[in-house]
Amino acid sequence: MKTLLRLISLLLTFSFLSVLLPGLPAQAAEEKETPAGAVLCMPGVYQQTPEGCLVAGPSSSLTRLAEQGISLPLQPLPAQSPPPELSYTPNMYARVVTDNAPVYASLEDAVRGKPVLYRMEPGFQYVTYLDTEVVDGKRYYMVDYGRWMTANDLSRVSGVSTFQGLEFRRTPSNAFGWVLFPRQSKRTPGFQNEDYTGKEYVRYQIVQIYNVQEVDGAKWFLIGPDEWLEGRLVAGVFPNTTPPEGVDNGRWIEINLEEQTIAVYDNRRLVFATVMASGVPGQWTQPGLFQAYKKVENETMSGSFTLDRSDYYYLEGVPWTVYFDQARALHGTYWHNAFGVPQSRGCVNLSTGDARWVFDWIEIGDWVYVWDPSGQTPTDPSLYGAGGA
Repeated sequence: MKTLLRLISLLLTFSFLSVLLPGLPAQAAEEKETPAGAVLCMPGVYQQTPEGCLVAGPSSSLTRLAEQGISLPLQPLPAQSPPPELSYTPNMYARVVTDNAPVYASLEDAVRGKPVLYRMEPGFQYVTYLDTEVVDGKRYYMVDYGRWMTANDLSRVSGVSTFQGLEFRRTPSNAFGWVLFPRQSKRTPGFQNEDYTGKEYVRYQIVQIYNVQEVDGAKWFLIGPDEWLEGRLVAGVFPNTTPPEGVDNGRWIEINLEEQTIAVYDNRRLVFATVMASGVPGQWTQPGLFQAYKKVENETMSGSFTLDRSDYYYLEGVPWTVYFDQARALHGTYWHNAFGVPQSRGCVNLSTGDARWVFDWIEIGDWVYVWDPSGQTPTDPSLYGAGGA
């Protein structure tokens, strides 16, 4: 009877793995050529070859997966989404769509089109507005008390990103990340084989990372049994609870410029992580260890880095700003949803919900550690100015 039960257990385990791992049947067929009278080991992970049984069939597959960092059954991340109300912002936003856009001192002046109080400087500009009025079928915006603009010069922002990262109950045992671009996974890493699994991953879908390999000059992430995605398609977080040198209170935010992610550590425990957008080449986010020195709930940011001011920007109502390196800050971003790809003039762009989470958590004097594991971001301080949004 015990022998029969053992055989049934082996068959059930083999059936389960055959469904989970498509490549298993062929492998099992190869392993049928075993010595006469040989006994298979019970299904399990064997780090060393045992005496008296063969590590074959389900056991070899389980051992192979364990060597890659995967143990069955797969465990979910010890995390949950933050409260959705963190994404709320009281501001209404509009982009200035014409150069030298006029601003009027009253609604009546705006309707008449004169006199012009002043004109907006050409550039990348967003304003907040308090109210709108429609007169003779045309819309007008109150951009401040006693300040009006026309709908010909403004375009309302209607799709502020509601993306949010993850809160963690404890530090996970393996890495994880967010898919940045829709793509199918592959059965093997590398560009040589078209061995796609048929399983599609969508933008911002969360995956766990069990192994990393360099193949065909690129980094590849193992995201499940025999499932790989190229590293550039995923914004990864690799938990490290050891404080960077200089952190003296167990509280820090790690900004990973290669992965375009942030990870928040409290008492040497990962408590939050998300996707961000750092500075573009030439206006990089400066690597180093910094301390948060100022918090502003509702900020106006403006500036230019060229003599002709062709790169001028003006951004009203930037939510939940935390300054840590001159004018470089972590802050909410309503003018794009391109998190995971460098976008800024040196700041760390977050969704409004993620920025609110960081703003509520961080205290003045807490540490911000910026680094680039790839080594591509310059570290020479002489290459950096004050930075910007």
